[in-house]
Amino acid sequence: MQSYIIYFIRHGAVDETLRGKYIGSTDVHLSEKGKKALRQTAELFGYPYPEKIYSSPLSRCIETCSVIYPGRDIKTVGALSECSFGDWEGKSATELSNDPQFVQWLQNSDKTPPPNGESGKEFASRVCKGFERLVEQLSAEKTRTAAVVTHGGVIMTLLSVYGLPQAESYKWRMDNGYGYAVRITPSLWMRDRVMEVYDTVPFEPRAQ
Repeated sequence: MQSYIIYFIRHGAVDETLRGKYIGSTDVHLSEKGKKALRQTAELFGYPYPEKIYSSPLSRCIETCSVIYPGRDIKTVGALSECSFGDWEGKSATELSNDPQFVQWLQNSDKTPPPNGESGKEFASRVCKGFERLVEQLSAEKTRTAAVVTHGGVIMTLLSVYGLPQAESYKWRMDNGYGYAVRITPSLWMRDRVMEVYDTVPFEPRAQ
């Protein structure tokens, strides 16, 4: 049985004025600095060139695809959108510090959702179900390589659930425009629902 390679890539940087704010489901665009950094990374390292490219439907991910994979067809996957912070979208922790619900959420975000948002458990369930459907699709279509351009929270969640070596989600952090390469071996996936994290993305710098 053939293995499947998936390249997880975090979207490029957004406007610096949004730094520190919760913008999970908010549809913001890449900043000009973010686009420039992606182009520089692509020139220096070179991104892997997969058979198919999937993206979160949010603009910052689609725009990342257009920079690093110009002219390629992009398939959006709604389930791979970032976590929704509901009524807290666009607000910072400082602005929410006196909100009792925010304090409760900080203590147990897995079970406590933001108002009109998703709890950590709900987010992880959505993302994992969507990813498992994607793996089934790759298998059915015999697609051997794919890129998934999505959000840091999505990638960290998926690697903490399915990744080998096993690690907590915070240990899978990555910079904008970077990510991880995973290998899915059908027998292991069907038996244990695990995938091997074998490299970072992009790969080594291109020879000058």
